Amino acid sequence: MTEPLVRLDDLGAWLIKGNADAVDLSGRFARDPLVTSWCVRPGYRARLMHPGQPVVFWASGSRRRLRYGVWGIGRVTGAAEPGPPGQPWSVPLDLPILDEPDRLPRQRLRADDRLAALEVFRQPQAANPSYLTVAQFAALASHLPT
Repeated sequence: MTEPLVRLDDLGAWLIKGNADAVDLSGRFARDPLVTSWCVRPGYRARLMHPGQPVVFWASGSRRRLRYGVWGIGRVTGAAEPGPPGQPWSVPLDLPILDEPDRLPRQRLRADDRLAALEVFRQPQAANPSYLTVAQFAALASHLPT
């Protein structure tokens, strides 16, 4: 059996993704810029999610229409839980979406050598949640407006 990739002693933040090609994320967040819950895949990562841990929202898509990348930073507020029968698991969050000019574009983050190994770059189709190490989260935070 292989050792899990995510270790709590090196967890900087969880990363959840939303596909802006599949859902109108811009419209949704224009109406309500606070994410209070998001779907996650059941498994060891979902079981490691606990209140107070940082979480990053990553908008993905074709990159032709929108500025994809980090759209929000917040916190996990509860344990991930199964949905009703036939529905996905979800995790409660307090995750405000950044104003559009403050969002961090994918290209800018990819150009930062400290972030080149982000799991979201290596496995963009992987299920939620993804993660950032402590060092990666610190590097990402250095790009945020003060």
